[in-house]
Amino acid sequence: MIILRYLLFPFAIVYGWITSIRNFLYDKGVLKSYSFDIPIIAVGNLSVGGTGKTPQIEYLIRLLSPNYKIATLSRGYKRKSNGYVLADASATSESLGDEPFQMYQKFPNIKVAVDADRKNGIENLLKLTEKPDVILLDDAFQHRKVKAGFYILLSAYDDLYYDDFMLPTGNLRESRSGAKRANCIIITKCPKNLSIEEQYRIKARINYKIPIFFSFIDYDTRVYNKNEEINVSEIIAKDKVIIAGIAKPEPFIDFIKKENDVIMIYPDHHHFVKNEIDSFKESSFGKIIITTEKDYVRLKGQNLNNLYYLPIKSAFLVNNQRFNGLINDYIIKF
Repeated sequence: MIILRYLLFPFAIVYGWITSIRNFLYDKGVLKSYSFDIPIIAVGNLSVGGTGKTPQIEYLIRLLSPNYKIATLSRGYKRKSNGYVLADASATSESLGDEPFQMYQKFPNIKVAVDADRKNGIENLLKLTEKPDVILLDDAFQHRKVKAGFYILLSAYDDLYYDDFMLPTGNLRESRSGAKRANCIIITKCPKNLSIEEQYRIKARINYKIPIFFSFIDYDTRVYNKNEEINVSEIIAKDKVIIAGIAKPEPFIDFIKKENDVIMIYPDHHHFVKNEIDSFKESSFGKIIITTEKDYVRLKGQNLNNLYYLPIKSAFLVNNQRFNGLINDYIIKF
């Protein structure tokens, strides 16, 4: 795979030119970006997947929902519906996509919508009788058709964008210079003991005069299903089947596994089919199944009675109050 990526280097150069020309046309106003009279916060990345966008969106929901009516809007990756869809009682992971459906179930007091055309999605949200005060755009850093008021760029600690290259040789969707559009950068999935010296080194490499923060994935102390919850310490000691259909599942697996556990890894946003479900049932005889919260919303209707999920959340190493202040100041001054 690595050799193939290097062989595809000329295509990465061409792809980089194409995205750079597109961004230039938006920057110069040749291609039109649309603004809206409402605070819009976009969370995204420069690379393909695995930077922790959903935990960061959930962090913003927890921060803002006590004081504002919140709506989230994403494209609804791998959903089986088309166009604009607003989550309601009939929503499923297939109609919304797994991550929006997860947010809809987790935060019943917010509006959750999907639309590949973010401009159209925002326009529909603003037509609601009870329209939102703030819209959170999930994975919209490259969606230049809409001009958000505040951009949060995420980059995973183990795959920093400034050491990466354009697709298909690397994982970048656009040039590293796209980071200049961000209002702040969050280095995600950091070790909890990341030193201040290493944080300064990363800031120096980025070398932009914008706030840079460091966050980590914090795991819940319990696993859950629709009927009960169990302490993680008990779960780690048990024989179990671990199922993960997410980008970069290794930290999740390392956190929960013990020797001789059955581990099943699938592509991100994987839609599980009957023979896979049957395999889970067979492999988990006398054991419990642990999966991610995102996978759980796709598996919970599959009659897996011993199925549990482990929630995660994004937490800052330092300066969470400064980050919170940036977001609140943007909304207040809008």
